[in-house]
Amino acid sequence: MKVKVISVLEDNYMYLVIEESTRDAIAVDAAVPKRLLEIVRKEEVVLRAILTTHHHWDHARGNEELARLCPGLRVYGADERIGALTHKVTHEQELTFGAIRVRCLFTPCHTSGHMCYFMWEDGSPDAPALFSGDTLFVGGCGKFFEGTAEQMYINLTQILGALPKETKVFCGHECTVRNLKFALKVEPENEIVKNKLTWAKGGALAEVHGEDGPGGGAEDAPHGEG
Repeated sequence: MKVKVISVLEDNYMYLVIEESTRDAIAVDAAVPKRLLEIVRKEEVVLRAILTTHHHWDHARGNEELARLCPGLRVYGADERIGALTHKVTHEQELTFGAIRVRCLFTPCHTSGHMCYFMWEDGSPDAPALFSGDTLFVGGCGKFFEGTAEQMYINLTQILGALPKETKVFCGHECTVRNLKFALKVEPENEIVKNKLTWAKGGALAEVHGEDGPGGGAEDAPHGEG
């Protein structure tokens, strides 16, 4: 499978996951329909489903329009507040899209209905991928709008922390530098944080994601570049 990283709004990421043998595609957090459909057309794929991590407008606001424009589109999520929802999913439920397997991982805290999506292809040499929405970022985690610190701790250490170490993480926002600056204030002598911040400031994020920064267009991000 191939993951297209699409930078939208102020600092959001939405994703298009392509099943390369069938040319079917799944969108994750389809916030900007026009931009998503431009990439769908460019890649010559058919959009079959949307996986929505949570109901906030900057992750789910495009669902209704896409459902109207793409008859038969399936919209998955764990929260009834998600627009155009057709399939409500539960923790550890597995979905199949051609060769792509998806495991739903319930991570309530940022919102009470937040779901992450773990994806892989059986027999593929590529590392699996986690679409973590607003639960896990690079150097930080999401705000606790509808949950507790205890819930987030479980999310990070027991649910997401139990995934294979080679998993590539595709998060919902670009806030790496801001998160690492905060971490350095808390632990000013932490060499790991210092090195990571230097990496992030040095343009490594644009290289990894293959994009021009928040608000820019989408470029190739082959699976394995998280």
